[in-house]
Amino acid sequence: MGILPRSSYYTRDNRQTAALIRARQPYLVKNIITGIGLTTFVISVYAFTIKAVAQDDFSDVQIPDAPEQPPHTPHAGTARAPEQISVRGTK
Repeated sequence: MGILPRSSYYTRDNRQTAALIRARQPYLVKNIITGIGLTTFVISVYAFTIKAVAQDDFSDVQIPDAPEQPPHTPHAGTARAPEQISVRGTK
């Protein structure tokens, strides 16, 4: 079984070949314009969101009092401390 020759636009060093550079050339300007447009849109949405949230006024919202905490009961479990455990036959 023979191994097929590797057909790639990259060299063994993973560098672009001249064919890949020529194939990408017509799309370079379009890709840059698209990238700038997307970046501008994302930054605009982020800035708008931060500005809209900063304008919220929560002064009319009543904050409830803190709930009452039940009294803390230490050693509420049924387990006994080690010094209270007796071994059979000893006191």
